[in-house]
Amino acid sequence: MKRLYRAWQVMAEALREIFDEAAYSRFLRARQLVSSREAYAAFLREQETAKARRPRCC
Repeated sequence: MKRLYRAWQVMAEALREIFDEAAYSRFLRARQLVSSREAYAAFLREQETAKARRPRCC
């Protein structure tokens, strides 16, 4: 039963990473903010800036 629970935890964490929920949580903690429209807008702006700076391959 513990193995099944652990597998579920790993899958849930992977999905949080895929859908940026974990990144948003880290963003809030790092800036000591609470979740709000303004905080999410700032998170999206930061993500766009980071994507624009990445070198493109091929």
